[in-house]
Amino acid sequence: MKIAKLFWLFALVLFFVACKEETDESQDEYANWKARNEAYLKTIAAKAEADPSNWRKLCTYSKEAAVADDIGDYIYAEVLESGIGTESPTGSDSVRVSYIGRLMPTDKHPQGLVFDTSVNTSNGGVFDFRTNATREFYMSTLTDGFLTALLYMHRGDHWRIYVPYQLGYGSTVSGQIPAYSVLTFEMALHDFAPAGEALKPWS
Repeated sequence: MKIAKLFWLFALVLFFVACKEETDESQDEYANWKARNEAYLKTIAAKAEADPSNWRKLCTYSKEAAVADDIGDYIYAEVLESGIGTESPTGSDSVRVSYIGRLMPTDKHPQGLVFDTSVNTSNGGVFDFRTNATREFYMSTLTDGFLTALLYMHRGDHWRIYVPYQLGYGSTVSGQIPAYSVLTFEMALHDFAPAGEALKPWS
């Protein structure tokens, strides 16, 4: 009886130690998160400035470029492929997009934790906007950063955008997204339609 009690006591101790280690690792992953994200965004901004032929620095739609005075007033978009369209959505349109949303890279998640995606993860999460599943959104429901990118995209455009926390979820936690998170989206715009019109079926 004593041996059984000791066994269960030992197992309980191991359980609590494992839980504590897991909690500590989670806390360490997001330690100094605001400062790390701000430093990360500066490296992205520098990369964009150094390669203007492949990158775009876009001022948030909610602020005039003439008065934008902070790194957090802009999103940074790496143009991976250009579509053939010439028109862009407006703020009242509905859009069809495919995307993968990630946090900044960490030791635990070297490519960045995926917090949201339209991509079917059964294929390993490979982004191929020609075959990936899509989602439909009203532009008016999107965060400032995601919306700003779409206002400049054309049908068929495939971008990787970096959204500062000021244009994402700011100082609040949203699901798996900690406060002060730079959001990275690999995204493609497939189609858009004005208010009152349905999007064409996706095939």
